Amino acid sequence: MVDFKKKTPERFLQDLDNSEYLSIFDNFSDGVIVTNSDGIIVYYNRAMSRIDELDPEAAISHKVTDVYDLDDSSSIIMQCLAKKKPIIDEPIYYRTRMGKFANTTHNVLPIFNKKKLIGIICFVRDYHALTQTIASMPLPGKEQQFDSASITFDRIIGKAPAFIDAINSAKMASSTPSPVMLFGETGTGKELFARAIHNHSSRSAKKYTPVNCAAIPENLLEGILFGTSKGAFTGAVNKAGLFERTNKGTIFLDEVNSMPVGLQSKILRSIQDSKVRRVGALKEIETDLKIISSVNNDPHISISDGTLRSDLFYRLGVVFIHIIPLRERLDDLELLADHFIEKHNTLMGKKVEKVSREVMENFKSYHWPGNVRELEHVIEGAMNIVGAKKTIRTKSLQSHFSNWSIKSRPLPSTQSHDRKSAAGSSINLIKKKSDHEENIIKNTLFENKNNITKTAKFLGISRQLLYYKIKKFNIIRD
Repeated sequence: MVDFKKKTPERFLQDLDNSEYLSIFDNFSDGVIVTNSDGIIVYYNRAMSRIDELDPEAAISHKVTDVYDLDDSSSIIMQCLAKKKPIIDEPIYYRTRMGKFANTTHNVLPIFNKKKLIGIICFVRDYHALTQTIASMPLPGKEQQFDSASITFDRIIGKAPAFIDAINSAKMASSTPSPVMLFGETGTGKELFARAIHNHSSRSAKKYTPVNCAAIPENLLEGILFGTSKGAFTGAVNKAGLFERTNKGTIFLDEVNSMPVGLQSKILRSIQDSKVRRVGALKEIETDLKIISSVNNDPHISISDGTLRSDLFYRLGVVFIHIIPLRERLDDLELLADHFIEKHNTLMGKKVEKVSREVMENFKSYHWPGNVRELEHVIEGAMNIVGAKKTIRTKSLQSHFSNWSIKSRPLPSTQSHDRKSAAGSSINLIKKKSDHEENIIKNTLFENKNNITKTAKFLGISRQLLYYKIKKFNIIRD
């Protein structure tokens, strides 16, 4: 405990990165994150580790935007650092760089020392704690459960024939030990399918471990998956990897096509032999795993451009399931919208009944690049600002859908022309900026002979962010 009699408040605040004082938060039921003024995490408690399913070592000393799939504008901590004002009871749905999704409420407070901002303290309440209580009180005729163990094929919503085929294939594959590969765009529900396969299998009582292969730095991924042996490198300790810790359960390798090709061969050997060898060790350890993987690009294209080994694809893709994007099953929009309204009514204590006909028509004309995940975010965002009304209308939608209201209300010809010209210019500007960024990254990679560390340092960004942008622009590294 902190002896406040021996420490002035100012001195205590200057020692934020000293675990001796921050240990008062170790046993908090809420997650606690403390950062310095640059957004670097200096403290990360046990409850936060449970919420994120993340080892504290993967968070401490890293910037929050490197740990979470957020940027300076979407991270509440970074917003608080910029505004220097508290942000209270702010709901956020986020994803860690390891691939774990979380629905939480944040209370973020700036920390000052003699009027100088020195850091942030963030208290995180997991919605899961709330939904465990709420879910135990089902609505009439409806069972409300939101924990991952309750994710079954019956809860995967859709009636499009191709989507139903995918569900049936996944259901049959869950009863066998064969590897399953899921192919679908970001946001189509690959992890939902993976969890349903696990929960439907005979391994449902065992551990389920999702791994985002695209988010973990190349030099850490092997140790995270296979474990490490003391003396393998400076600071290495005897530590079991995710394969070993998930023994008898299911491991989900998300975006396996983003995994370094050299490591893919080790994954292949481990799967074929059902054994793992920790980094730096001689002894092999037997494992019994159900392997589920996913790719977000056509695997045959990934094979041809050298980002996916063909032998690994044939081993992991024994059962290959294509999950179609939302734009190819627009008839499911009403079902999905109703489901998300019901879900967030329960979480928020609202009584919203539906979306308006105008909104649904605009939903059906939209291309949904973020697929089902984007639809849920749109519904959730609208329900935050719909007030006591029972219908979501166009004005309740988030700003990036504001152009829908323009489409629904024709403007006079001159105004309409001006608006279209402005929109076209905006789109062209965004495209030009994106092309320029892609060219800079390509040229810098070339100048640094595709060395990720040197390229990231030259560009002034993290290795994780560089990997993300390489994947975003589909840059091929020869």
